[in-house]
Amino acid sequence: MVSEFELIRRFFTRVTPGAVLGVGDDAALVHIRHGMELAVSTDMLVGGTHFFPDADPFFLGHKALAVNLSDMAAMAAQSCWVTLALSLPEVDEMWLEKFSAGLFALADEHQVALIGGDTTRGPLNLCVTIMGEVPHGAALRRSGAQVGDDVWVSGVLGDAALALAHIQGHIQLAAKDFAACASALHQPMPRVALGLALRGVAHSAIDISDGLLADLGHILACSNVGAEIAFAALPISCTLRPYLGQPLVKHCVLAGGDDYELCFTVPVAYRPEVEKIASNLGLLMTRIGTITAEKKCIVRAADGSVINIEESGYDHFR
Repeated sequence: MVSEFELIRRFFTRVTPGAVLGVGDDAALVHIRHGMELAVSTDMLVGGTHFFPDADPFFLGHKALAVNLSDMAAMAAQSCWVTLALSLPEVDEMWLEKFSAGLFALADEHQVALIGGDTTRGPLNLCVTIMGEVPHGAALRRSGAQVGDDVWVSGVLGDAALALAHIQGHIQLAAKDFAACASALHQPMPRVALGLALRGVAHSAIDISDGLLADLGHILACSNVGAEIAFAALPISCTLRPYLGQPLVKHCVLAGGDDYELCFTVPVAYRPEVEKIASNLGLLMTRIGTITAEKKCIVRAADGSVINIEESGYDHFR
């Protein structure tokens, strides 16, 4: 039987040149560079709530880190270190090997070091805490949106939610369409480079984890403003578009969640700068609306009518 400490040594202990002290002591030690602030975020993925019990462990490892990298991107912070708290019903060495491979593949891509954590027996639960650096005063906050700002989003919206709806039996997708959408659900690509590029350009930002309307709503509430969004402007994939006539699909786009794209607000004068960033990164970025003084979010159809959405996004306690 593999012990807790052998499990940590075999699957999660690596050299961490970016930290003063990594895995193996009572606490990790990190050095924050002069002129930097420490950004910290924690996300928990719970089996049966955030993923199915038979989920591919490699994809889980990827997603457990990706959702945290996305939070750092939204703050315009450079990710540096993570800790992992892992609750396991039993020791499954093959599962752990694949899970750690998925996590470390993404960590290596973004030069992030795993520097500590905890393991225990219990229901499957993955909790990552990420730490990063951002220059003093340069972090993007939800509270910075200003009246007249353009509202932008990266990538496309709704594919991940559509894949989940298919898995749950709420909609039937063609096999090739499900395969195309499933990658967005299982392997979201955090917009790390975009977050860093938006320093000094965007007034505010947030990652779209709970749905566009819910997450944009956090910006509006924190900034004490409103927004008007054009549904026809929303970036929708060629895979999703043929299903758009179904009411559930419109909900996936506006409120489905799991997109892990960035929503951000930018002064009108900086439109050329955003377009330049999009070109440099080879990333689709779409202007979808405007920040308004009226403290509510309105989504308009192409004919100017208001689109009503009963639920604006995911809430764990509803």
